[in-house]
Amino acid sequence: MVRQVDAIYENGVLRPLEPLSLANSQRVRVTVSTPEADRSDRDLELLERVKAEAASMKDVPSLEDVQRQLAAIPGSLNNDFVAERGE
Repeated sequence: MVRQVDAIYENGVLRPLEPLSLANSQRVRVTVSTPEADRSDRDLELLERVKAEAASMKDVPSLEDVQRQLAAIPGSLNNDFVAERGE
């Protein structure tokens, strides 16, 4: 199995930011790379919080639910974009 996960290094230990389906004491191979230089610590903290909140969501709407809700909004966003750009 090959899987890429984000982790935080704390007190000499890598802590994955999401659950891993591994057996206790199972050997794994770790490749360490740092996130892009333009990501700040605040961005990483936000990403960790968002992932945790998404994982705890119980009622996640389907794509069809979202499309149905968006279709109920009158007008067109395209017209708003055109007006904003002055085209």
